[in-house]
Amino acid sequence: MINYVEKPIERSPLRRWFGREFYIAKRFLKWHFSGVKYSKINRETRCPNVWIEHKSTLLRKLKDVDMYLQYNKITNLKLAIAKIDGVVIKPGEMFSIWRMVGRPTKRKGYKEGMMIHNGKVATGIGGGLCQLGNLIYWMALHTPLTVKERWRHSFDVFPDVNRTIPFACGATLAYNYIDLQLENRTDITFKLNLWLDDEFLHGTLCADYQPDSKYEIIESDQRFELQWWGGYTRHNRIEKRITNLQTGDVTTELVAENNAIMMYNPTLKEAT
Repeated sequence: MINYVEKPIERSPLRRWFGREFYIAKRFLKWHFSGVKYSKINRETRCPNVWIEHKSTLLRKLKDVDMYLQYNKITNLKLAIAKIDGVVIKPGEMFSIWRMVGRPTKRKGYKEGMMIHNGKVATGIGGGLCQLGNLIYWMALHTPLTVKERWRHSFDVFPDVNRTIPFACGATLAYNYIDLQLENRTDITFKLNLWLDDEFLHGTLCADYQPDSKYEIIESDQRFELQWWGGYTRHNRIEKRITNLQTGDVTTELVAENNAIMMYNPTLKEAT
């Protein structure tokens, strides 16, 4: 069965600006008047049980992308994780990346980094923070935390180069209405730690209880399709397999069905 995907519509810069600012204001009001209890940094709270560790490469050589944007991304990541590292997500609380990080601006020290707009590489202040969203989202999938809000790119921009996790297991970000939010509906307290070294962005999700289940992320039904308007699209399903460590019972949850417009031809072989 073919998944039909419509060709994207290009909006005018003015319409994009007004639309973006409208949704930013709408989200800002929601933060302050929704009654949701948001998580905060608490250095003293101890969560000694590591549920998952993950790391992602900081510098990647991407086709037609200047390396200075990669180095600027590192600066942006340092500023952002300083606002998040040590956040404690208690039962009944919500974690929001943008509520903690705030708006990236030059005044705060953020630099021009790589962004994706309508499937094309662009630049913007604070660019590159999607790597932070990707890391946190991937770790959250290996816990019972509920992903309350998550967005993914509508485009597959680059071919799989050294990919270590399934396609479309990331979380794109754009201040503040394209957010990653995690809700803690359990009776377990979680703590998120983030740091950088010379090569990687690192993260751990720890808790005050040991894991009672094993979490695996499974990709299925991956395929490429040629659309009626001439472009290729990429599709897959992501599922979470949960194995109870005491009983051995296995349950499977659908995480997402992904349909992305490809910005490269999947039939062409990669140059050697």
